Amino acid sequence: MRRLTLPLIACLLFAVAGCGGDDDQDASTASATAPAATASTTDSGCQQVPAAQPKAGKADKPTKQLTAGDTVTVTLETNCGSIPIELDTKRAPKTASSFASLAEQGFYDGLSFHRIVPGFVVQGGDPEGSGMGGPGYKVVEKPPADLAYTRGVVAMAKTEVEKPGTSGSQFFIVTGQDVGLPPDYALVGKVTGDGMATVDKIEAVPINQQTEQPDAPVVISKATVSGE
Repeated sequence: MRRLTLPLIACLLFAVAGCGGDDDQDASTASATAPAATASTTDSGCQQVPAAQPKAGKADKPTKQLTAGDTVTVTLETNCGSIPIELDTKRAPKTASSFASLAEQGFYDGLSFHRIVPGFVVQGGDPEGSGMGGPGYKVVEKPPADLAYTRGVVAMAKTEVEKPGTSGSQFFIVTGQDVGLPPDYALVGKVTGDGMATVDKIEAVPINQQTEQPDAPVVISKATVSGE
């Protein structure tokens, strides 16, 4: 999603520096290694780590599609804790397959949550860390018409001009009870287990009110896929 300008509800997923991702631009998968956590913690309860470094390169398009109804989980290990995400392979098999493929390729390893809007969403998955990057390809899968973006739902960010259901690598996790977005943002799945406790820690990280960027790094050290 490129940047979302807050009083506009749709901002979260498009605008200029925080949402969907210009997947035709160079984005990446390789190079930068995930920074190691230190023993100290921030006021939010997250470990202090070095800032994520931009990645160069592109990801491969997914070569296989998950079967509708398969139980597949992508777990994001961050300096704030673990976030297990159960992919919605039934309602969004193409988007789920792409998300899992990016995780398997190590695309998300070392990337950050670059945008935090308390009571709305936390957003990550940009290899550039600017809100403008992507994996070099796009997937289009229109979300269910009755999709509600409620607390714990994970969806893909996009620009305002892109078709409903367009996605690259940038994703967001809804932190509000129901943020009232239209069903334009591709569904990934839902945070499970104790994952929202980690998301709450991320949401508590102090931010720059103008840029919505965290004052302390929130970094994905590793993304793993299980259940295929």
